[in-house]
Amino acid sequence: MLTRTGRYARPVVLRVAVAEDSLLVREGIVRVLASQPGLDIVATAGDYEELLEAVARERPDVVITDIRMPPTGTDEGIRAALHLRVASPSTGVVVLSQYAEPSYALALLAAGSEGRAYLLKERVSEPSYIVHAIEEVARGGSVIDPRVVDLLVAARSARPSPVERLTPREREVLAAMAEGRNNAAIATALVLSERAVEKHINAIFSKLDLSEEREVHRRVKAVLTFLAEGRPQLGSTQ
Repeated sequence: MLTRTGRYARPVVLRVAVAEDSLLVREGIVRVLASQPGLDIVATAGDYEELLEAVARERPDVVITDIRMPPTGTDEGIRAALHLRVASPSTGVVVLSQYAEPSYALALLAAGSEGRAYLLKERVSEPSYIVHAIEEVARGGSVIDPRVVDLLVAARSARPSPVERLTPREREVLAAMAEGRNNAAIATALVLSERAVEKHINAIFSKLDLSEEREVHRRVKAVLTFLAEGRPQLGSTQ
């Protein structure tokens, strides 16, 4: 790639740390990622403390972590993501889960969606998808596995939800927002103009009573409201 000066720009290489307590799974993830251009695996970890030490030592651009690791085998991946929001705010985090668990996705985004992704472990077999998630969180975006989004769309709360006020098209736009898409990507996915997407998003903000919030906060809160539909209890299954 040529720069304006006529010189070739060096390709961006993202430094990645992988945390997974199963050695076989960890080595499988490392093998898949190591074969992808633009990624450099700088550290691996098998538990929560080892992950935090690796991040402090190597300062990776992105961490890929399982949810359940020692010492408790419950929600270490989520806790690590929340800890790194303060300790290493420039580090993106991709959380891997064995099952589509909306409550974990909600917990992951509770402190903000920037630089966070929630994927199913089966995505490791789709290198292009997981590389997309790594690149997205590295630049501050967010990604939620479409299967989790589908589950959330299908879920229904026993009590009336503000999301029920939305039209089918507005729900599609909100689902796309929950996947981490920006306005241009939403327009492409739903075959709409960007102006139409902006109108739908403004309508969503209004119907969810978020009109007075700051722009970034409105998007995050709209997604959190969406995720809260039919959310199960945290800690049921991974």
